[in-house]
Amino acid sequence: MCRFLMASFVVSVQAGSLTGTNTLQAAGMRYLMLIYGDETEEAKRPEAEMPAHMARWLGYTEELEKSGKMLGGDALMPTATATTVRLGEGGTITSDGPFAETKEQLGGFYMVEAEDLDEAIQWAAKMPNLPEGGSVEVRPIMEFDRE
Repeated sequence: MCRFLMASFVVSVQAGSLTGTNTLQAAGMRYLMLIYGDETEEAKRPEAEMPAHMARWLGYTEELEKSGKMLGGDALMPTATATTVRLGEGGTITSDGPFAETKEQLGGFYMVEAEDLDEAIQWAAKMPNLPEGGSVEVRPIMEFDRE
């Protein structure tokens, strides 16, 4: 059984070109809430605590879904499963693991629709990882003018 009980995710990209002014705009409505925590501390969580831990996350997700604000989200597999891709002089270079060694690792995300940054922060402040020392980075999603 997976120690982290997390599912992988698929990113889909729609092909197309930017035309017109190609200006970048900060979206006033969509935000990505990036969930950070210490994987080494998470790995120390007793198995007996996992059902209650997951119930907190599932409860948060259900509340967000019922509000109509959730546009998407997923948990990520641990950083040990990551592959970093770079372009070198000889072509594509891949390496196992994350790009940077940090105390906190990206563990998942939610994409939400909010009236403004304050509302997105209110949702981020409810995440179950915060009382355990985790953090949530809230970023507006950039919209491209495609006219």
